[in-house]
Amino acid sequence: MLKKYFLLLICLTCFNEMIAQIPEPSGRRLRAIVEDKFSDGSIIIGATTGSWSFALGTNTGQILDREFSYVTPENDFKQSVIHPSPATWNWDMADLWLQHIIDNNQIVRIHSPIGPQCSDWAKDDSRTAEELETNLREFLIAVCQRYNGKPGIKYMDVVNETVVKGQWNVNRPGIVVESPWYKIGQDNDINETPLYIGIAFEIAKQYAPDIKLIYNQHGDLRKLNDFGLIAETIRYLRNKGLRVDGIGWQAHIDSGWETPENLLRLRTLIDSAHSNALEFHITEASVWLKNGNSPEALEQQAATYRAVVEVLLEKRFGGKVGWNIWHIDDGHGWHPEWYASLFDTNYTAKPAYYAIQSALESAAPSSVPGNSNQILPNVTPHPNPFSESTTINYELSNPGRVAVKVYDMLGNVIAEPVDEYQDKGTHSCLFDAAGHPDGMYYYTVRIGDRIESGKMVLVR
Repeated sequence: MLKKYFLLLICLTCFNEMIAQIPEPSGRRLRAIVEDKFSDGSIIIGATTGSWSFALGTNTGQILDREFSYVTPENDFKQSVIHPSPATWNWDMADLWLQHIIDNNQIVRIHSPIGPQCSDWAKDDSRTAEELETNLREFLIAVCQRYNGKPGIKYMDVVNETVVKGQWNVNRPGIVVESPWYKIGQDNDINETPLYIGIAFEIAKQYAPDIKLIYNQHGDLRKLNDFGLIAETIRYLRNKGLRVDGIGWQAHIDSGWETPENLLRLRTLIDSAHSNALEFHITEASVWLKNGNSPEALEQQAATYRAVVEVLLEKRFGGKVGWNIWHIDDGHGWHPEWYASLFDTNYTAKPAYYAIQSALESAAPSSVPGNSNQILPNVTPHPNPFSESTTINYELSNPGRVAVKVYDMLGNVIAEPVDEYQDKGTHSCLFDAAGHPDGMYYYTVRIGDRIESGKMVLVR
């Protein structure tokens, strides 16, 4: 299979040379913004496609590498591709990612979960519990052993879509979207947790110690009982001494989803994850346009994407967050007829792209970009929490231009108390919160190309 890829690549060389230069969006590239403003890793922004996109030199692959430092292979690491039958193994497409992410300075989340994305063999209703467990173990051990410790392999979806409508996703005769692994059996805990979930995380803990392990789930946030059961399952796994590093939400939503109620549900879910020392990732971001892509619909789609990303930006101070678009361009990928991509069929950036770009550019930085001879200021807001105003104190090791900004929870600049050249020594500025509501605020102190940021809490 790998040889076929290279033969196709050679055959298409002349064709690729005739492809017109794809239009580049105005403003900074998404990965450049993230690397500049969030190099602390508090938020990662990524996209999904297959190895075909870069192995064949497509425009989709060009956009992937130009815009994203975090990538998710859509199907290349799934059991249906790698291990479609007990006697068949195919690593070609998955292996193509290894050198590619090194060459393009990217990290990967392996989408290779134990769940409905399995081989047809495993879904055969005649399979016994013993056969299924053997098949599961062989596949997941092989994946972990092959890719653990490889540069850029950062995350792995260990299980996927274990819950449907608040109940376990079970094997149902003749049903394609099912989890045949349920047949392996259930534990005797209060939730009768399927044994395959514990087996999968046990294997991942043993054979993938260098990879962060994600519990991935599709679900409607209006039905939080799905995630309630998953939260209980993560506690169950941890009580067994197993490791779970993050929770993923497959956010396939419709345009206009961003109601105050839904955004509150999202904030609640993220807070719950962070309070349990879990990273929170939107692993499959989609905003569907099921009634066509008129200019008005595209603007509404952009607003929905932006609202979701802004919640992640808001929550990155409480723990790590990730966002992964499941669609790069409207000509490729899952359900192209619903236009969920950031780029259209001509590879031109849509309003959704600029909405994400603007949200990232508008957010308070949480990293320390660049290098300089200036030592970071010793910033100490006092008092903190505060009731009316607080003084932001900082110390300069050398003279330089200083900019102090205060942001609300949505990343909007609400005060700029300092923007001037200042001498070496101790300085301070006042943030008066009159007219602003109680809650969390963020500050940045920039001196030259160095930044320090932090939180302040207003409580009256």
